[in-house]
Amino acid sequence: MALPGQHVDCPSFKLVIVGDGGTGKTTFVKRHLTGEFEKKYEPTIGVEVHPLDFFTNCGKIRFYCWDTAGQEKFGGLRDGYYIHGQCAIVMFDVTARLTYKNVPTWHKDLCRVCDNIPIVLCGNKVDVKDRQVKAKQVTFHRKKNLQYYEISAKSNYNFEKPFLYLARKISGDANLHFVETPALAPPEVQIDMAVQQKYEADLAAAAAQPLPDDDDAAFDI
Repeated sequence: MALPGQHVDCPSFKLVIVGDGGTGKTTFVKRHLTGEFEKKYEPTIGVEVHPLDFFTNCGKIRFYCWDTAGQEKFGGLRDGYYIHGQCAIVMFDVTARLTYKNVPTWHKDLCRVCDNIPIVLCGNKVDVKDRQVKAKQVTFHRKKNLQYYEISAKSNYNFEKPFLYLARKISGDANLHFVETPALAPPEVQIDMAVQQKYEADLAAAAAQPLPDDDDAAFDI
């Protein structure tokens, strides 16, 4: 769905990004330089809309990423933010436990307006050493059948994975892939890949375990 007055020569989709303030949603979207350069502000809803283009083996696609401009501080978002959303990212900060505990609220708010759209859960800031939410404690995506990725917006780690997953879901083509890398801002931090590979292994091991009865129980491990 194009913004008013814009002609788009490729398939385009409204992607809504939700999560607590300070989790890195804006930083994440702004890594994609084209989307930052071409952003539009929608004052009626109070959002910045960033058009992010990706080049796939089936041609170019565009995600119009809706970024909240900080309104989540006022307790939820207006329905106008969600309406016509075709896919979504729910973000939390692995260094702030409360942001993960609030994920179910964001998910519920999203699903109330957008029924049955593909959703990716992203745990951001995995470059930070003092991690509060361990990989094995992240279980919400398994309960709701969402895709989960660990990301680091500032280091560009896993930047493309949420977009590729959503593109495959929307197109119904599991073999869709990106044929070139988008222009991203240079990394602001370096990620310790050895540490992150251990987290990814923990994540895979956790996926094989039975789900705890509730998320709080996971934090007692």
